[in-house]
Amino acid sequence: MNSAFLKPARLLLVALCCLLALPAQAENGLPTASSSVASMLQQGEFLPVEQAYQLEPEITDNGLQLNWTIAPGYYLYQHRFKFFDNGTPLEIIPDYPPGTSKYDDYYEKELQVYYQALSFQIPLAGLGTGLTVESQACADAGLCYPPRQQHIAISGTTASLAPQQPAADPGLNTSTTELAIILLMAIAGGAFLNLMPCVFPVLSIKALSLTQTSLSKHSKHLHGLAYTLGVVVTFVAVAALLVALRATGGAVGWGFQLQSPVFVAGLAYLFVLMGLSFSGLFTIGERWISFGQSRNSGHSLESSFLTGALATIVASPCTAPLMGTALGFALTQPTAIALLIFVFLGLGMALPLLILSWWPNLIEKLPQPGPWMERFRQFLAFPLYLSAIWLLWVLGHQTDVDTVATVLVSMTIIALGIWLSHGQTRFAGLKRLLVLSLVALAIYLPASHFLQLRTAGERAQLWQPYTAARLEKLIQNGEPVFVNLTADWCLTCLANEKMALSSERFYNTLSEQGIVYLKGDWTNYNPEVTALLNHNQRNGVPLYLLYKRNGKTVLLPQLLTESLVIEALKNSE
Repeated sequence: MNSAFLKPARLLLVALCCLLALPAQAENGLPTASSSVASMLQQGEFLPVEQAYQLEPEITDNGLQLNWTIAPGYYLYQHRFKFFDNGTPLEIIPDYPPGTSKYDDYYEKELQVYYQALSFQIPLAGLGTGLTVESQACADAGLCYPPRQQHIAISGTTASLAPQQPAADPGLNTSTTELAIILLMAIAGGAFLNLMPCVFPVLSIKALSLTQTSLSKHSKHLHGLAYTLGVVVTFVAVAALLVALRATGGAVGWGFQLQSPVFVAGLAYLFVLMGLSFSGLFTIGERWISFGQSRNSGHSLESSFLTGALATIVASPCTAPLMGTALGFALTQPTAIALLIFVFLGLGMALPLLILSWWPNLIEKLPQPGPWMERFRQFLAFPLYLSAIWLLWVLGHQTDVDTVATVLVSMTIIALGIWLSHGQTRFAGLKRLLVLSLVALAIYLPASHFLQLRTAGERAQLWQPYTAARLEKLIQNGEPVFVNLTADWCLTCLANEKMALSSERFYNTLSEQGIVYLKGDWTNYNPEVTALLNHNQRNGVPLYLLYKRNGKTVLLPQLLTESLVIEALKNSE
């Protein structure tokens, strides 16, 4: 491998490790706290759930009335109420009062929520001596508590909230037999992970490396143990993070980090780099990912340990058969048992290679080294490329097509840097500088884009979709309007958006002048946009129109600058 790219590649890997280490939001089917929010909870910036909303039951002439007092800045979901009798779900549909309609980012729809206070009644018939109510509250600042169950004791004409009993340690009720079964399922589930398209290439290359005759039997034992240690330590590190988040009120599960677009993008980069390495386009030293064939550096124990850690990282998007049961059980247990289950998951994942490293007869049954190994390694790159494509699909659903395009451009720049690093030239210093610049650009583009995502989301609320009726109504009301007709496939439109129509000055000027911003999308056929283009003697986008308060219309040029647009907006009277 040419040294011009080796150091930049290592720099990129370090950046990827930082991306992959970033915290993410939790899952398990319910909105909950991200790790940053969990940190705020620890610091006391959020109220304990007992103070966030308080329930007071009472018996009235019409039945059992439930009264909630909700702290400022917190709210209760209407659809999250459930009712139980000794654990049995009850088909109770209360007559809820009107709530506040709130768009929920997690559920991606409008939901009814309640601020400050909530009261509704439940018929007493069939309730017996008690009722369990399940509810869930969230804070406007970004925290959602796990669902909370409260028991109401009913006696004659009185109803009282039963004291919250300390949660029993679930591990005390776990029999030895049950735990043994779960641990066996954990080992089996971990072993199945090796068949996943993300992990199988790593395992295959590492297994074939044990066939090298230069390795003694003792060395093969040590490498198997080092690989196992890398897998188990990484599994335990993930488990420790899950347990820590659970202790702060987060409802988290395996793969929770994939709810972070930054993590998903970082993992896609990693798969592409691994695929390029498997394809033979470049080789990062085995001290990093153990893909090369150098006998001097490729058989260090550090290499085997890091390969085990890498195998666990790339396995994070996958859940194998039997693994889900073991994980679900682990996250309901006390810390010691949860960590033990994750240890066995790691042992199961490392088991195939561990067996190979300790039973030489099995290694001898593997195909002997030869030219075929290079072709096989190149073939293993394709599952990695497909995994990267799947992750980019996930990223697109989490964010938008712009984010996916930015990541793809960055990946292309990385490939260009790899290509430039090959071959000899008289200008080695210049080439090294160019490769370093490309690596820096490949890191900067997605990093800056992710930082701008939130701002872009806020600014998206500052414009409205163009319709002929909306424009006509605004003009009749004497309001100034700026119309931008654009399309995703229009490069000039995208350049103008970036250079002139996305700055802070542009949006501030719109606000100061009271100008309504309409955007018409012609990416797909839109008859209303087409009609406005024809009305202004244009047969394509971009088209920029400013409708002034005095009724005049200004047609702006197709190539914009920020100063030109702002000057036009300031003369909108």
